[in-house]
Amino acid sequence: MRVSSFFLNTQREAPAEAEVLSHILMVRAFMIRKLATGIFTYLPMGYRVIRKIEQIVRECMNEEGGVELLMPAVQPAEIWQESGRWNKFGKELLRFKDRHGRDYCMGPTHEEVITEIARSYIKSYKQMPVNLYHIQGKFRDEVRPRFGVMRAREFIMKDAYSFDVDVQSAAVSYERMRRAYCKVFERCGLKYKMIDADSGPIGGDLSNEFMVLAHTGEDEVISCDACDYAANLEKAAALPVEPSADITFTDKLQEVFTPNAHTVRDVAAFLNIPVQAVVKTIILKADERLVALLIRGDHEVNTTKVKNFLRVPFVEFAEPQHIEAVSGPVGFSGPIGLNIPIYVDYSVEKLPSMAVGGNKRDLHIIGAKLGVDFKAEAVGDFRAALVGDVCPKCGGRYNITRGIEVGHIFYLGSKYSESMQACFTDADGVKKPIEMGCYGIGVSRIAAAAIEQNHDERGIIWPIPIAPFEVALFSLNSNNREVTDAVELLYKTLLEAGVEVIYDDRDERAGVKLSDADLIGYPVRITVGEKSYKNGCAEVKLRKNSEAAAVKFADVLMTVRELLECE
Repeated sequence: MRVSSFFLNTQREAPAEAEVLSHILMVRAFMIRKLATGIFTYLPMGYRVIRKIEQIVRECMNEEGGVELLMPAVQPAEIWQESGRWNKFGKELLRFKDRHGRDYCMGPTHEEVITEIARSYIKSYKQMPVNLYHIQGKFRDEVRPRFGVMRAREFIMKDAYSFDVDVQSAAVSYERMRRAYCKVFERCGLKYKMIDADSGPIGGDLSNEFMVLAHTGEDEVISCDACDYAANLEKAAALPVEPSADITFTDKLQEVFTPNAHTVRDVAAFLNIPVQAVVKTIILKADERLVALLIRGDHEVNTTKVKNFLRVPFVEFAEPQHIEAVSGPVGFSGPIGLNIPIYVDYSVEKLPSMAVGGNKRDLHIIGAKLGVDFKAEAVGDFRAALVGDVCPKCGGRYNITRGIEVGHIFYLGSKYSESMQACFTDADGVKKPIEMGCYGIGVSRIAAAAIEQNHDERGIIWPIPIAPFEVALFSLNSNNREVTDAVELLYKTLLEAGVEVIYDDRDERAGVKLSDADLIGYPVRITVGEKSYKNGCAEVKLRKNSEAAAVKFADVLMTVRELLECE
């Protein structure tokens, strides 16, 4: 491909709304253009990257038994109503009516569509296992689209769905997809980590995320400093912690007036006790009921853990009017005398006594004891994990790193097959719901994540397998016919050998061409100038290295092949 025949218009200035480097570089390298908030056009250079990622995904999926199809982007409300998600998915589901007044949505995911296909055609245990996947644009009406294509409203995704006769077979399918995903990210040249994750609105009992590790990642990843345990903040286990020896400050239950103490630290300072001895009573709305959660003053609530423990669709912090209705003024809620279910975090269970809200303005109660002064419905892990917490797998300690989620796999079980009546007849003639799995890869996210992980001050440094072109070729003296002819011959030789080469034949200064090459991030660069031509050489260098090597014209193809294979 010649640049003069390509569609390329690199930018010197970063877009004002760009928050992360991948967004800045994809715009400047003329890979994407914003059409509306969270909606982008993939320009030719960026689309070449997308197509390469898609092909890697296809090959890895096919190796593990996946079969490709293509499902509609527009989905009727009826199947979402069958699954129970039409009202539960939330405002991210873009709903609309057709000209006949029928309800539809733009597909954010395809569990309902694929389950409708499965129930129509899979009738016997002999027809399974089956794994169907497609690569398609999705739409989720994000409340705050940001980070370019990393958190866009419209995005490109590969989603796959497995169908099995029982839990054991479903576990085999899950493992095959885990293996396929590892192959995808390795072939894309990414440093990644598989972590335990929450299933979110997709549902299911087993879930793993694949995170590309990057300082600019939007997600925090908990990992152990001594073993391979890793999880996102929503999922990371927070084991019980022993209280400090100075926690016991009184054995007598008594009310204390605490004026102008509006925070946990204010209360601790006023009472002259450790922050850990102050227990927050958080009023939450769990689906349609109110519950109270007790958590240590230096910890934060993990609402996802509460949601999963209570097995409800959503958990959120209660509105002020609801708090006042059950526990008095906001900011002074406490468990004593509370007439709603109380749940207690592990960290509170072991406190010998504690300070809690008094359900009256400027009032706290000290010396409160669990099981004596108030009862708990249950004790569990309801807090966000912290650096230094104990690893549940080996006893090591937690660290926090940042990452970008690029893949997510779920074991769904019979969540959708039961609600949508996708059943089969087993070997004994018994009708059973199909066991399902769900597996998603963010194709467009991989492109952005690769940039976040591979760049320098000059621009992108693409991993070779997903680079828009493998090799960039330049004449540094466009007015010298001999130099130009030598470059034309190199171009022809590389093309005939099957090398993906882009030849910058523009009538531009050498500095402009080389700056564009660094910005776009072609892995291998070949330049020929008057000096190197007279020596019978081209200069060949890797984008990630600063030094160029002089290579005889006859050896350029062999050198390029070696560089591409070694990388």
